[in-house]
Amino acid sequence: MQALPLRHKIGQLLMAGFDGHEPDAHIERLIRQHHLGGVILFRRNIQAPAQTAALNRRLQEINAEQSDIPLLIAVDQEGGVVARIEAGVTPLPSALAFRTAGSAVDCEALTQIANEELRVLGFNVNFAPVLDVNNNRRNPVIGVRAYGETVAEVCEYGLAAQRGIQSAGIAATAKHFPGHGDTAVDSHLGLPRVGHERARLEAVELAPFRAAIAAGVDAIMSAHVVFPAFEPDPDTPSTLSPAVMTGLLRRELGFDGVVFTDCLEMAAIAEGVGVVEGAVRAFKAGVDVLLVSHREDRQVAVIEALCAAVEKGEISEARIDESLARILKLKQARGMAGWRALPFDVASHIAQPQSLALSRRIHAAAIVWQGEPIRLDPVQPVLVITLEVREHTEIDVVSVGEDTLGGCLANRGMTVRELRLPLAPSTADMVVALEHARDAGQVVCVSYNAVLWPEQQALLAALPGSKTWLVAGRLPYDMDLQPQARGRLAGCSNRPAMLLALADALLARQE
Repeated sequence: MQALPLRHKIGQLLMAGFDGHEPDAHIERLIRQHHLGGVILFRRNIQAPAQTAALNRRLQEINAEQSDIPLLIAVDQEGGVVARIEAGVTPLPSALAFRTAGSAVDCEALTQIANEELRVLGFNVNFAPVLDVNNNRRNPVIGVRAYGETVAEVCEYGLAAQRGIQSAGIAATAKHFPGHGDTAVDSHLGLPRVGHERARLEAVELAPFRAAIAAGVDAIMSAHVVFPAFEPDPDTPSTLSPAVMTGLLRRELGFDGVVFTDCLEMAAIAEGVGVVEGAVRAFKAGVDVLLVSHREDRQVAVIEALCAAVEKGEISEARIDESLARILKLKQARGMAGWRALPFDVASHIAQPQSLALSRRIHAAAIVWQGEPIRLDPVQPVLVITLEVREHTEIDVVSVGEDTLGGCLANRGMTVRELRLPLAPSTADMVVALEHARDAGQVVCVSYNAVLWPEQQALLAALPGSKTWLVAGRLPYDMDLQPQARGRLAGCSNRPAMLLALADALLARQE
């Protein structure tokens, strides 16, 4: 470590994203010229398992031409609605679905399998598990990503997932410290605040993180959330707060592993202090790895700003060395230099029959009915109204092709007419939907966070309850919105694996 030039050290502090299914000039420049320490992949980078494995290998090869220090290669593979890799791998349900299915043993086992597959594909860091306690039903960004609404649930299932990840040889990252569960603002879009007093935060928000640290979690990701009980400045989110990142996390909780920022291009930072100033302030606050997921100009500017801060004496090289030592320790502890030994033929190591069977069993067990299960008539045609995401975000995924419940029911032999509407259906959309519903013998409406969308609520209220089944496509709380429905069920996800399970549940098919 001491032999590295300063710029090489500072490059290790940055994790960057890029576009494309293979390394482009952008990411090559960051690796070759700026000694980048880590890469994060998103859906935009992932096409198929073999392609993903080849991409990660090539990234490590490019890096190996410059450095003996391997890259961190990270992904958000939580499960359910936040899973960057779906095709060709063993599907993970959402965190809340794991808890609903009711077995922490199964949670650990399937999470380990999925992360062993990640390792085969060349990943060495998973930005999971989510340890937020989802105690705000109007939370637009956590919801089903949390393992429950209580500390006990989150600790039981979150730590099971942590064990599964780390047993697979992947670095687990508990997030979003010190807690994003009780917010009504998405930090991708704004700056949330959690105004509870310290005693409440100690008992609820901090408890899962304390447990994760005690259980030896590799890394923690910060939340771009203001906590006045810890940080006196009302405009300083935890990511930028020395009181939180050093005083609370390092000194009080005793965590000495790697701390990642959440992406600094999220609005809570980018539209506040800005990405570059935010990166410098986050590092001064006590984080180790600065995550900038998109723009090359910002990524390079962060490196230059850190170099300038050291030259000006604002940051000491000893402080750089502290974070670098943690990063190198993690890379060594998780055997990241062993990437050359990973198999080229990944197909025989992923999505094996026994793994897929376990996944299907857990997805089926996670489905909950509100009231007595009443099934569709498989002979009678059905109208499926799907409220769908039409703008891709880091949390919400646009469905393609037959990735809808209507497609799943059609594949099971039903005659299906499907109407796909936006999350905020217009008056004209409502008129069309109600006309179709009037003429249909049975109707299935797949909501998506309807508790947060008044337009969806209006549609649910207007549908003929006596012949309507409501499927809560993400938040299960939607089931409360249509008590007159003939059937109500939820699976805490609208991703393909859960839609298949929901179709089977509606038709009373068994695995």
